[in-house]
Amino acid sequence: MRLGVLDVGSNTVHMLVVDAQAGGAPTAMSSTKAVLRLAEQIDDDGRMTDHGADLLVSTIQDFTKIAVSSGCGEIMAFATSAVRDATNTDEVLARIKKTSDLDVTVLSGVDEARLTCLAVRRWYGWQAGRILALDIGGGSLEMSNGVDEEPDIAISLPLGAGRLTREWIQDDPPDRRRIAVLRDWLDAELRGPAKDLKAPGKPHLAVGSSKTFRMLARLTGAAPSSAGPHIQRTVTQDGIRQLIAFISRMTTADRAELEGVSADRAPQVVAGALVAEATMRALGVDRLEICPWALREGVILRRLDSEPAGPMTIAQ
Repeated sequence: MRLGVLDVGSNTVHMLVVDAQAGGAPTAMSSTKAVLRLAEQIDDDGRMTDHGADLLVSTIQDFTKIAVSSGCGEIMAFATSAVRDATNTDEVLARIKKTSDLDVTVLSGVDEARLTCLAVRRWYGWQAGRILALDIGGGSLEMSNGVDEEPDIAISLPLGAGRLTREWIQDDPPDRRRIAVLRDWLDAELRGPAKDLKAPGKPHLAVGSSKTFRMLARLTGAAPSSAGPHIQRTVTQDGIRQLIAFISRMTTADRAELEGVSADRAPQVVAGALVAEATMRALGVDRLEICPWALREGVILRRLDSEPAGPMTIAQ
């Protein structure tokens, strides 16, 4: 079947058109992105602004047309942190339903962690044993630990790279004292959750997924995306620590010139690196494998596993 997967994130809205069948790996046919920065469109009362809602509604209209013209029989639409945190979520979703006839499922943070766990498990297989999976998004950090496709424990924390950039890193380049304080704060925030995450057992494999970890791996020497998804990529705690010392002295414009850093990600790469370093330190993980599959693939795989279609699927 041909599926449209619409991912409404804190930073970007992404429409992925895939050919997929049960028992097979989804094959991407096209990818369309729009940088909306929805997390920055939340006002002081917690509402998504009219401007942000208008942008989202019109973008989804356009992306729905792309999916239909591409021959998608179904569109699976889901939203994460920015939409989840808004106090007027229902109002915004009602507008999307009215204009695009699309039901958008708002995932909880724990559901994000569980679906990412599914994707990571399918990528590495059962022989990988117990897997610890980490995913840093724009608004939240997801973590899981387990031996099955359903993790023994799944945790979501409001420690996304974009969120921490807005709340902690206003200077350009970042204030060095502020960076030190943020490091200490992250250590305190992660101490309890890390203990809970480690409780089910020591992992045989520690994995990082999502754009932030892929970007950090590239900045510390991993192969570029053009080398394909099957090239082994890793990132180490020492490598991230050295990277922070380098990029935290740079302006956003200078970071955007680094290979592997896009202009829209350049403002939040320092915060993303700090979260990654602190999380690995709290968990006692020195090295992460980088998984090319993450939340979107987990959503697709869950759909293919379910018959009839689950609530996240709408028929055209």
